Amino acid sequence: MERCGAPEEVIRVEQVGEPGAPGPHEALVELVASPIHPADLLTIMGMYAGDPGPLPKVPGKEGLGEVLAAGNLVKHLKPGDLVPVLLPGDGVWQERHLLPAETLVALPPGGDLRQYAMAIANPATALLMLRAVVPLKMGEWVIQNAANSSVGQYLVQLAGKAGIRTVNVVRREGLAEKLHHLGADVVLVDGPDLPPRVGRATGGAAILLAIDAVAGEAAARLAACLAPGGTLLNYGMMSLKNVQVSPAHLIGNRIVVRGFWLPPVMAELGADGRAKVFGELISLVASGVLKAEVEATYPLDRVKEALAHAARGERGGKVLLVR
Repeated sequence: MERCGAPEEVIRVEQVGEPGAPGPHEALVELVASPIHPADLLTIMGMYAGDPGPLPKVPGKEGLGEVLAAGNLVKHLKPGDLVPVLLPGDGVWQERHLLPAETLVALPPGGDLRQYAMAIANPATALLMLRAVVPLKMGEWVIQNAANSSVGQYLVQLAGKAGIRTVNVVRREGLAEKLHHLGADVVLVDGPDLPPRVGRATGGAAILLAIDAVAGEAAARLAACLAPGGTLLNYGMMSLKNVQVSPAHLIGNRIVVRGFWLPPVMAELGADGRAKVFGELISLVASGVLKAEVEATYPLDRVKEALAHAARGERGGKVLLVR
């Protein structure tokens, strides 16, 4: 991308030279698959939380790579190993990378390649939103919108594993069966009467945490479902609108509105905390306990089609770029 704008307009494919052989402490890694996250689309449009950084740049926040070669002083990696590819400042969407070997860790063999490609950013977002903001106890409720998104699917599974009950708000009919299969307790279609329907479905339970990926009026409806003193946690803007909350809920119900962005939260955890989170998630993904739907895959040279597909409002799963 040479500038910010509509993804299908500002993204182009460029052929460059091979990165060369790895140095003593490096590894040559080939990209196997990379998901197109909403954060990628917002970064390309210039609307994401962080500055897009110097342009031109290669986008892409997360992926799965295969080690092609490792430097002679690298002992923990070998050709054929699968490794997560997470780069500071993006840059994942290219065929090959020459990377410091110390930043790479081999994944357990035999895992689903597409699930491995999505194993860090969205699962970590779901896990830490459940744990790091409002400490919910077993049997308590959390409500989320965009529940059929990848983060939403991970959150349902992680909440169920912790004994936390979920109200899952979606934008259209026909998604309940899939979410119930993942462990959802309640699935409701969004609408103006959402709060009373949530009350009936939960037996009037006090909900202390609402997780919002949509913003706009959808955020206001989630806030209206919260118990006094509850927290509305926003981590996205699928509506491309600002978060809206009624002053009556802010003042009368003392609702707290917070934002969530994974990079600073992970930074606060420190190296040991990050390793613990990654280890927990990779184990769950490798064993098939934690997963998200994939709707389509595209090779890198069809990235424009992939971006247009990822931007559609009614998808059944993630869109991945693959080798």
